[in-house]
Amino acid sequence: MIEKLVHINRVSKTVKGGKRFGFAALVVVGDGKGRAGFGHGKAREVPEAISKATAAAKKAMIRVPLRDGRTLHHDGRGHFGAGNVTLRSAPAGTGIIAGGPMRAVFESLGVADVVTKSVGTSNPYNMIRATFEALGEQTSPKSVAQRRGKKVSDLIKRGGASDRAAEAEAAAVTE
Repeated sequence: MIEKLVHINRVSKTVKGGKRFGFAALVVVGDGKGRAGFGHGKAREVPEAISKATAAAKKAMIRVPLRDGRTLHHDGRGHFGAGNVTLRSAPAGTGIIAGGPMRAVFESLGVADVVTKSVGTSNPYNMIRATFEALGEQTSPKSVAQRRGKKVSDLIKRGGASDRAAEAEAAAVTE
């Protein structure tokens, strides 16, 4: 498991004798093969908050289909609070072009090539929730073909592409 600490926040509670300080941690967990999750944990000590967040992240993991094990199948948009994120698949060698919290998500997910843009907020909680919303909408051509009762090669055909090229690409996707 790949565990990434995204953000630690010191929070305080005012009580009769003064202030009590605690810590809130945001953690992203992934297996590097298309499964990832995020969790939030609060405690009086930092290590305890991180372990709570990690446990919550492992419970809330989602599976994301990846193309060739390195990028997304299609572009996506996610929205949470004031956070709007756009995810785009990218050719090999592009790398992860993403800001702080989103970079942690893609590294733990096992995505090697992706281009992202976050508009509206820099709050790590909202950025990660918007990113996971966009990732949750990702579908593979195989699952779409199965749902529609068609062949993968029928879906992947592009304008001007020969049938043989479309079938070769479809065969590569199904592997």
